[in-house]
Order: sequence, then C-alpha cells, then structure tokens
Amino acid sequence: MPQQAGPASEGRASDADWEAPYYRVRAAGFQVLFLVEPDEAIEEVCNVDAEVHLADGSRWSSTIFTLAEVDRLMRSWEASGEAVSGQCFFCADGLIVRNPGIGSMMRVIAGLVASGELDGVFRRIADPE
Repeated sequence: MPQQAGPASEGRASDADWEAPYYRVRAAGFQVLFLVEPDEAIEEVCNVDAEVHLADGSRWSSTIFTLAEVDRLMRSWEASGEAVSGQCFFCADGLIVRNPGIGSMMRVIAGLVASGELDGVFRRIADPE
C-alpha cells in the first residue's frame, strides 16, 4: 500500500493505521473505521462507509459523501434512470461534507461528537447479543 498522509499527520487524531479492510483512526474519546479501497488515496476519499466507536461502547454508522461526489452520482443517474433520472439523492444514513479526505471527515465527525449531534446524523448499530 502506498504511504499516504493521513489525519494523524494533521494533528487531528492520535493514531491511524490500516486494519484490513478498514483504515482505523483513533482520536480522543472515539475511533472511526473507514472502509476505504486499498488503492484509494486517503486525502482524496469522497464516498466512504464509516463506523464510529465511542468511548461508551456504542457504535454508529454512516456513508459519507462530498458535495462533488453527490453531484457526480446524480449526473451519472441522469443517463441510467436511477433516482428519478438523477433528479434526487437519497441515502438512509448519509452525511454530506464539503471537502474530501479522511482528515476532513475526521474533523467533521469530531465536531459532531463534541456537539452531541452524532446521534442525529449517524445510525446506531445494535449491540451484539
């Protein structure tokens, strides 16, 4: 795997590493598992599934898209006929962010955790029984 700058190098996370198939980023009070393609540059990620693990043991999931990626998808759906021929975008657990990259996404997630808004954006994953 190519060496890539990640959130840890930006001072936003305490630790980041590959734990196949996830790119795991640890921060104060939480960690995030990003399901990144192995050949995808970490700071160019624009569409990714993410799972947040909070210190209380709860787990939360979302699919994170950039604005540009939403636009790209909608344009491709114009031709395919999906989503009313690209006239709308929907995703049950979607989060749209302005900028690409795991570092940028980590800053958004950290802000949602700090503000207490994570539970209104991400979907809670049931605890194992």
